[in-house]
Amino acid sequence: VQLVESGGGLVQPGGSLRLSCAASGFTFSSSEMRWYRQAPGTERKWVASIGSTGDMRRYEDSVKGRFTISRDNAKNTVYLQMNTLKPEDTAVYYCYFPRLRSWGQGTQVTVSS
Repeated sequence: VQLVESGGGLVQPGGSLRLSCAASGFTFSSSEMRWYRQAPGTERKWVASIGSTGDMRRYEDSVKGRFTISRDNAKNTVYLQMNTLKPEDTAVYYCYFPRLRSWGQGTQVTVSS
């Protein structure tokens, strides 16, 4: 199993980023996928989940209405579109495959002026 995140960076408050997670080594199209994040000095926390067909999307309360999780099963990729970013969204964002408890390496998102 390999999960490779990309798309992080430095953005000003109110800005947007789209994270991607390219998956390989398992049947992506039949798998729930999740995004987590970890801010400095804190535990890793769940952000969003998506069902295998793109349905059953769920979000942590603080990101509802701002973040959108999606997937492209033809590309074995899951996305996290992040809009109206706030400084408190600053964290390392991780892609997670729950069935095998596999994590990507993470991508840093920094929201600062």
